[in-house]
Amino acid sequence: MPAFKDHFSKQSKAYGEFRPQYPQALYEYLSGICSSGHELVWDCATGTGQAARGLSGYFDNIIATDASAQQIASAAGPENVTFRVALAEGSGLDSASVDLVTVAQALHWFDLSVFYDEVKRVLKPKGILAVWTYDLLKIEDKIDGIIEKFNDDIIGEYWPAERQLVRDRYRKLSFPFNERGLTASSPEFNMTAQWSLDDLMGYLATWSSVAAYKDVRNKDPLREIYADLCAAWGVSSDKKDVKWPLSLRIGRI
Repeated sequence: MPAFKDHFSKQSKAYGEFRPQYPQALYEYLSGICSSGHELVWDCATGTGQAARGLSGYFDNIIATDASAQQIASAAGPENVTFRVALAEGSGLDSASVDLVTVAQALHWFDLSVFYDEVKRVLKPKGILAVWTYDLLKIEDKIDGIIEKFNDDIIGEYWPAERQLVRDRYRKLSFPFNERGLTASSPEFNMTAQWSLDDLMGYLATWSSVAAYKDVRNKDPLREIYADLCAAWGVSSDKKDVKWPLSLRIGRI
């Protein structure tokens, strides 16, 4: 069993507070294509439970797991969501018991071949694996340029190597599931929010590369762009529209 690469426990509280919400339309879509039933979902690498909460209105039960005990301790959800500490590669779930497996913004951290074997073990016949990711947010051109420069030139070397899979929108990942009629034909989904400058700064502080930069250099890299962001933003309390396009891979066993 591979070692768990923990990039998020240190900022688990902020992660739960500032990470954007996935669109309700995504959960509705996944519910609509689940032909094996709606009894059980495994939300793998749930973090603080964002996707698990969203799915809870469409499925009878959600088992939400994460390898980070700190993340699970910060997680919350309705009564039909059960949170557990477990590796992605070893869920502890019964074989052929799950209708849908979901992985939100985390597949790039896994030992893929072992995880895929686990997915094939726990899914029912015709069960579905749905994974999604998102890269940099979009606000306004000037603000976007500052964030892109920050990402590429200041903290770029502090991203783990797996981050490149996100930049590639998961298109270069191995995905040994039948995507026919699913991935290519799925609607376009975007996460959206209305944020002040403080909200944006809180979100950027959750990036694992920012935490790694702080550990190595003992200073906050966000200070290097704060003045530029203030100038580009205008009144810092003003709310601006923020968008993250989602990239999906969906397949059946």
